[in-house]
Amino acid sequence: MEPARDPAATQSPAGALTVLGFETSCDDTAAAVVRRDADGAVRVLGERVVRQDAAHAPFGGVVPEIAARAHVDRLDAVARRAMADAGVGFGDLDAVAATAGPGLVGGVMVGLMTAKAVALAHRLPLVAVNHLEGHALSPCLSEKVAFPYLLLLVSGGHTQILMVRGVGDYQRLGTTVDDAAGEAFDKIAKLTGLGLSGAAVECAATAGDATRFALPRPFRGAPNPDFSFAGLKTAATRAYQSLDSPSDADKADLAASFQAAVADVLADRVRTALALPAAAEASAVIVAGGVAANAVIRAALTAAAEDAGRPLVAPPLKWCTDNAAMIALVGIERLRRGESDQLDVAARPRWPLDPAAAPALGGGKKGPKA
Repeated sequence: MEPARDPAATQSPAGALTVLGFETSCDDTAAAVVRRDADGAVRVLGERVVRQDAAHAPFGGVVPEIAARAHVDRLDAVARRAMADAGVGFGDLDAVAATAGPGLVGGVMVGLMTAKAVALAHRLPLVAVNHLEGHALSPCLSEKVAFPYLLLLVSGGHTQILMVRGVGDYQRLGTTVDDAAGEAFDKIAKLTGLGLSGAAVECAATAGDATRFALPRPFRGAPNPDFSFAGLKTAATRAYQSLDSPSDADKADLAASFQAAVADVLADRVRTALALPAAAEASAVIVAGGVAANAVIRAALTAAAEDAGRPLVAPPLKWCTDNAAMIALVGIERLRRGESDQLDVAARPRWPLDPAAAPALGGGKKGPKA
């Protein structure tokens, strides 16, 4: 049964596009309905997300099989609620979009197969979305940003700097050669017993002394805007292990010191990227991904962007982390270009935004690792 419709809510001017999006690339089950009006205004009509923190907590991290099974159990209900919030039915949709990669492939398959079923049953176009492209365009959910712009994509699985020249037109300028910044945050949170996610490090750092531990700033000053966080993570681990019975104050100081080091590195790498000829026409610096929610990092990036005469633009906090609104938005933009996918499109565990860029961590039959 379709959700009850509010005719006033579902009526839209000619030229508007309304898309239902699914996001299941990790452990958040999300669905959203987004509309782009003829004048270019973007509205999130309804969105829902269900997190799985409690299910994965006993294991100290996300278990792919548990995540995939939870998506199977929850996605239908999450989608119904998002559509009910939006006041739309399937007949009001112009397409359905879903993350098709990169991510935990079991979870990706759940969202993509659900989208295929909706597309087939309701004769709707299907758009298979690159999760990273969702982050790249996520600031457009709340404001208009002129192309081209410099994007810092910083999350649990990815740390990259790209030039975004338009939908589908991305040039990678720098990437991590080992770990992602978000993964390093998560590791320190677990190491210190603060929690399972990097957000716990930010919370603890508010009471800490960022100058207590002398942690390295890998690649700071290097001529190419690449990143490395493995050494910083190791240094923070050794500093913690050197403490006898670490107190809450010790943990707060380490959290603050680690956070400051990451912020310094990210800001330095953005400054380096902005000085490259490829970034000369960047209208703004965009930061997206889960780590973009960190206030200290935002402040450091704001200063780096202002030094180069550019504004820093970041999506609202709820759209920094994984969400379905950004997936629906990419679906809209792809649909506007006349693009859609066949029902046999495959889920992809790896899917670089810039396929021409050499993989920093090597490759394999599933594609580049980074």
